[in-house]
Amino acid sequence: MLGRMDERNLVLVLAGPTAVGKTATSLLLARELGGEIVSADSRQVYRGMDIGTAKVTPAERAEIPHHLIDIRNPDETISLGEYKVLADAVIAGILARGRLPMLVGGTGQYVRAVVEGWQIPRVPPQPELRQELEELAAREGKEAVFSRLQMLDPASAQAIDYRNLRRVIRAIEVTMVAGRPFSELQTKQPPPWRVVQIGLTRPREALYARADARIESMFEAGWVEEVRALLARGYTPDLPSFASLGYREVAAYLAGDYDLAEAKRLIRRATRAFIRRQYNWFRLTNPDIHWFDLAEVGTEEILAWTRSVIP
Repeated sequence: MLGRMDERNLVLVLAGPTAVGKTATSLLLARELGGEIVSADSRQVYRGMDIGTAKVTPAERAEIPHHLIDIRNPDETISLGEYKVLADAVIAGILARGRLPMLVGGTGQYVRAVVEGWQIPRVPPQPELRQELEELAAREGKEAVFSRLQMLDPASAQAIDYRNLRRVIRAIEVTMVAGRPFSELQTKQPPPWRVVQIGLTRPREALYARADARIESMFEAGWVEEVRALLARGYTPDLPSFASLGYREVAAYLAGDYDLAEAKRLIRRATRAFIRRQYNWFRLTNPDIHWFDLAEVGTEEILAWTRSVIP
């Protein structure tokens, strides 16, 4: 149990779309405020997937403690419920040390699960059911799997994007194993901390340009070699970890399915679509975020505002 809320305990959330500038801003705030960073990035949990997920550097991790990075191998999974349990424990430990927990990332579900205190059913993965549903999606399309969810749990179907196959399958899985709709099993228990939420944004075209530039820098930093090494270790592109932006495209390039220019084009397109989904998720589902446009304000202004609202 996490206990009752203590107003002196505070968690600072820093959210926003990919490539907006969360890392640089979080490092500055952590330095100035005595913070430790708790990753809310569903892809940075995987070891060996460093370049394509834009992990902080070893030097930055040595300077500022970072948590929930590199906690799974690429052929392992982590459910939202498992992440929530780990994040709660890490945050409690940081507060016990008298430090400021900073939940930083672009995975909206991770952020909301912690901030809103989601109580998530701990149903273990069902490999045979997952394989059956994945084969159905490959054969008849994602809509066919989503139709099953609509029949089993209409409330969850209204809340989940049919294109998010992993979430759709998970909702079906939990419903079938628990014998109750997934939507009924998800309850909320407010966490025992005060939460301050900051969102970072930029004009859309400027953000797309930053994302394109980052993709190029990832390739220059050795992204192709990183993926080649993962494949050489036996990790395959059909793993959930390879759903991280760009990894399947790089693997397809290495397999000779298309050239490097086409791989980059596909990654740029997927990244822009992902940015749009992130914006929709944060803006439509979380009205408590205080937004800063980094085209208009600098990190010092964000720091000053943060200091004004925390003890």
